[in-house]
Amino acid sequence: MIMSTQEEIEVLELDETEIDSSLNRELIVYNDDVNTFEHVISALVDICNHTSHQAEQCTLIIHYKGKCAVKNGTFDELAPMRNAICDRGISAEVL
Repeated sequence: MIMSTQEEIEVLELDETEIDSSLNRELIVYNDDVNTFEHVISALVDICNHTSHQAEQCTLIIHYKGKCAVKNGTFDELAPMRNAICDRGISAEVL
């Protein structure tokens, strides 16, 4: 006895969307084996206007988790901060 079955295939369509620079993004800073805690803390205070306590907490998260979202905002707000952080030799990106 042969049984036949019909398979249903679901097709999903993807819509293309433009990147809106006004949408909220995150400035992510990544851990490395080069920069000191003090250097990263100083950068976050100077560039992101963190308090020393905020910067210390972010630096600990970066160290133990490998990365941390240190600031939220629009792409246009965060891009200059990302560039300034990278200019100090610290890995960062806006997502």
